[in-house]
Amino acid sequence: MKSQEALVILSGGLDSTTALYWAGERFKKVHTLTFTYGQSHSVEVERAAQIAERAKVASHRVLEVNLNEIGGSALTQPDIPIPERHSTAEIGEGIPITYVPFRNGIFLSIAAAYAEVKGVSHLVGGWNAVDYSGYPDCRREFLNAMERALTLGTKAGVEGKPFTIHTPLISLSKTEIIALGLSLGADYSLTISCYRGEDPPCGACDSCVLRAEGWRRLGLMDHALERSMRLRALRRGA
Repeated sequence: MKSQEALVILSGGLDSTTALYWAGERFKKVHTLTFTYGQSHSVEVERAAQIAERAKVASHRVLEVNLNEIGGSALTQPDIPIPERHSTAEIGEGIPITYVPFRNGIFLSIAAAYAEVKGVSHLVGGWNAVDYSGYPDCRREFLNAMERALTLGTKAGVEGKPFTIHTPLISLSKTEIIALGLSLGADYSLTISCYRGEDPPCGACDSCVLRAEGWRRLGLMDHALERSMRLRALRRGA
């Protein structure tokens, strides 16, 4: 039986969209929150709104946090090139240049403040420690620590309504994430994973490479590519 309400941090990408559909199966009411943080493109913000509308969420909000003033990432600084890969084997170990300093910590802090005002104590996101093992703020240890911090540092928490951070994708591969979403009825046609914000996707950034490999292993065509092909066909016929 579904219970309570949840707030999903929705980026417009494949992972957070899967988390949204996961939450929709478990909570009576789901709200979504998207951040525009000075990223190199705004396409994902637009797509997040469309995905939220299609999923019939209770409410959708976009908040601005200007992280490009901090810099330090290829996703917020145009002068830092986004690496290109030809396969998942080329994605190295360590923290990649696409890491945005403490982004998930910042987002979770703001999301908790927003959720507290709405009376929501369940936070859901598409954090994943398998494909993005180089991102320190995608690890279970970090998210567990944030859960404790949010409970200790909020009025809701000290008054007996602790925060719970749900991480349904934390230990799944990209293939398993897609399979989970498909089993929940997720439509990925509007999602955008490309770090460059290109549609059709660039196919060369880490995110594109990982996403393509996930669909390939399932033996299915990516919903987003199917959508791009349909749009191109319509344009040719116009």
